[in-house]
Amino acid sequence: MTYGDRLKRWAVVRLLANMQRVTVARFVKESDADGFAQALRRLEPHVKFIVVFDLGEQKQEGDR
Repeated sequence: MTYGDRLKRWAVVRLLANMQRVTVARFVKESDADGFAQALRRLEPHVKFIVVFDLGEQKQEGDR
């Protein structure tokens, strides 16, 4: 994960069927992500968008 990716911790996610999801955009500020999600909800009212805090890739024990 690059330094720029680590700065963008807030993500707007589109929820799909069968517990699947697609990350639509990433933001530094939560308020920016909320505003973008609201705009998407107005454009596509039948689609579910949520804002989440992305922890990034978690290293497992043994990974270096």
